[in-house]
Amino acid sequence: MPTVYQLKSRFQNILRPLCNRLASAGITANQVTIGALALSVVEGLAIYTFPASIWPFVLLPVILFVRMGLNAIDGMLAREHDQKSSLGAILNELGDVVSDVALYLPFAALPFIRPDLAVGLVVLAIIVEMTGIIGVQIGASRRYDGPFGKSDRAVLYGTCGALTAIGVTSPLLFTIVFTLACGLSLWTIWNRARNALRELEQSRP
Repeated sequence: MPTVYQLKSRFQNILRPLCNRLASAGITANQVTIGALALSVVEGLAIYTFPASIWPFVLLPVILFVRMGLNAIDGMLAREHDQKSSLGAILNELGDVVSDVALYLPFAALPFIRPDLAVGLVVLAIIVEMTGIIGVQIGASRRYDGPFGKSDRAVLYGTCGALTAIGVTSPLLFTIVFTLACGLSLWTIWNRARNALRELEQSRP
């Protein structure tokens, strides 16, 4: 199933020179991970605290793009500059989930978005990532199957932020979008669980 995640290698190639400079400057993968988390929390607080201002929503697509870049860089620092660690793995997975919650849960407080759908989508996002991690626990690989993974969520919420910033706040539109996103999240959970089990079966002699 095609996802934005499949563009990751091209994105990494663009960021590699910057990654190398950061490594030369002594910046670590864990520092980048924490930086991405802090940026997400600040932006989420801005959306929640200033829902009537356009600026948090104008900035949201930019923040999400920067976060994607930082996520790519922390992975490259870990793999390509010998910075892999158990702490880094924990920070990476927890950081992704906490960042998602911080950025996306404030949408539940917006008057034109149904709070049950907004909260439900965040809960499903957590389950999507947990399902991917469970693949490792049962002996398969970390699953990133689509159609609605972390990068796809970022595109959706970035678009929602841009629409809100220009005054497109139709409750019907957002109800349709969030309902579809919930459905895609359920599909993603199914795909990740199924493909992890399939991978495990194929690896057995």
